[in-house]
Amino acid sequence: MPDPSSWLREAGAATAEGGHVRTDDGGLSSALASPLAPHCSGLTPQQLLAAAFASCLHHAAVEAAGKVTDESHTVQVRAEAKLGRDDDGRYRADVHASISSAGLSRQQLADLVEYADRLWPFSSGDGSRHRLTVTPAENGRH
Repeated sequence: MPDPSSWLREAGAATAEGGHVRTDDGGLSSALASPLAPHCSGLTPQQLLAAAFASCLHHAAVEAAGKVTDESHTVQVRAEAKLGRDDDGRYRADVHASISSAGLSRQQLADLVEYADRLWPFSSGDGSRHRLTVTPAENGRH
């Protein structure tokens, strides 16, 4: 793990409860829909995963574009997330992301994609960089 002093200062936080999700700053507030209950309206886990991955990779791609070219303002990231179940019943996520940028040669775009994939915390080539810890909240509430 990196030295704690190298982390960005602010952490993001959100709470999901009663079919609704809201970030602590109120920037995102939405009803939630379940992939198991298609009649519900709201954002699905797949949409939220896709949005989170696209947002995170976009920041890495803009930084990478600044190193490869001066076209960082044209970077676009699209992410698609699918959920499935393994044979043992556990959920599995399959996320595919693509990066585009107007005005770049094929080689420049390939360099941008390679650099961005190394920068962001979910590199497609290195699963060992991921760690997720799930613990009970103090007194069962946040």
